[in-house]
Amino acid sequence: MKLDVFTVSDNNNKAQKAIISQIKELINYKNLEPGDKLPSERMLSEKFGVTRGLIRDTIQKLEFYGLLKSIPQSGTFVANIGVVAMNGMIDDILRLESPDFKSLVETRILLELKTVSLASLRRTEEDLKNIEEALLAYEVKAIAGEDAVQEDLLFHLAIAKASGNATMNMMMLTIIPQIIMDFEKYHVCDKDQSVLGIKEHRGIYDCIKTQNAAEAREKMKDHFNFLYQYCYSTE
Repeated sequence: MKLDVFTVSDNNNKAQKAIISQIKELINYKNLEPGDKLPSERMLSEKFGVTRGLIRDTIQKLEFYGLLKSIPQSGTFVANIGVVAMNGMIDDILRLESPDFKSLVETRILLELKTVSLASLRRTEEDLKNIEEALLAYEVKAIAGEDAVQEDLLFHLAIAKASGNATMNMMMLTIIPQIIMDFEKYHVCDKDQSVLGIKEHRGIYDCIKTQNAAEAREKMKDHFNFLYQYCYSTE
């Protein structure tokens, strides 16, 4: 299992917002209704004077917010939410700022307290295998004194997947890359903390294995105590 770290640069973020505005204008100008098809990526790329890759990333972002829907071999279509609601949502998206470290941490903690409870109740044998593999990979790095941030987060992503909730899993996948970069930027976890994390991860895994949802939630809460204190001590 591999985690690809990516981010959107400030320039790309500005370009995406410009494209979103132009897509909004296109939908309104052509009076596109829910279910109507947008021009192809190639046509939008030529029309807006940007790369197809940037068009693709922007469309994926609008898909994430439920405003567009791409169908393989068919194209990209306006979602069935109504033009008025779509315009309002696009305006909100354009006003969004990149989340700061504290807000990412708060979101992650809220998500994971729920995903670990659900994972304890819903996990399959395959889920347990994936969680344990991620745990062992983390242990190897932590004991060797190496940076184990990515292995740490892969462990948590395996739990999110085991929750059986696709929306929560997708939200975790959305915020994890920025969290990885912030961990490295602020040097959040030192070697001692990483080694301590082995015992905490093992305790969480054991609770998921025995399907003790309440205890799994408490252990996850304890596990986040250091991160929570670090986050608020930097204010």
